[in-house]
Amino acid sequence: MRTLFLFIDGLGIRAPAPDNPVTAAICPTIYHLISEQAVPIDACLGVPGLPQSATGQTTMFTGVNASQYMGRHVEGFPGPSLRTLIVSSNLLLTLTQQGQRVCFANGYYVESVEEIRARRFKSVTTVMGLTCPQIFCLREHLLANQAVFHDITRASMRERGYTGALVTPQQAAEHLIQIALAHDFTLFEFFQSDLAGHSRNFGEAAETLALLDAFLTPVFAMAREQEILVVLTSDHGNIESILASGHTTNPVPLIATGPGAEQMLQGATSLLDITPRLLSITGTQKPANQAWLGDTVCPQI
Repeated sequence: MRTLFLFIDGLGIRAPAPDNPVTAAICPTIYHLISEQAVPIDACLGVPGLPQSATGQTTMFTGVNASQYMGRHVEGFPGPSLRTLIVSSNLLLTLTQQGQRVCFANGYYVESVEEIRARRFKSVTTVMGLTCPQIFCLREHLLANQAVFHDITRASMRERGYTGALVTPQQAAEHLIQIALAHDFTLFEFFQSDLAGHSRNFGEAAETLALLDAFLTPVFAMAREQEILVVLTSDHGNIESILASGHTTNPVPLIATGPGAEQMLQGATSLLDITPRLLSITGTQKPANQAWLGDTVCPQI
């Protein structure tokens, strides 16, 4: 079975409101999926305060409550303690170690993995990818349409010297489905939704959601035709409350369509359920690994 995991940063569930741009008029597919198919799951993880990216994503991709582990919600990029937790065991590493063909479909506009490793600030997904670097997609993959840039259209690649053609959301969706068909497990991350939420600009948020919707509509349609399991979720709320000064405590959507969808959704309650369920559906078991509980030193990744 092929699985496509869509991680949409900063997308929570909230009732319709004047400052909620997640509407049928702006993003009909996203609105329909959230209002009719999503299981709301908790992103607060039993820790006071607003949920944040570093701990939320670490929880999502390890199955360990990173906020409780740290004693607080940690924003931005993971520091040494969270990196140690990610390195010891994560979803992509576990799948790769047990023979699954895995791809992190976000293309990095660089020539080598060493350029990624040399970056000072690394997201949770980048740290995770560096534990099994063969899953990365680089410049060559982007130019061959074997990867999708994080903004979908490649528009922001212009700042990095890219002079080629932009791609439409439909074309990007076709590229992603082809990647998913060539692998057992594919991850795509979209974080412009969180950036747009932080802008507190309704117009920017609406434009971002419309672009994402134009991409997800054909992704879900083509995945259904190809019998690909699609799982979509987020790390915390944000864009659904555009006037809020930060993240929200709203639940986030867990959406699944295709083979294994019911197993993914039934009884799910929080971000802690994501990795265990994906491993179970793919026939993979997380290895017993307690290294994160000790004083393990994080490798230089």
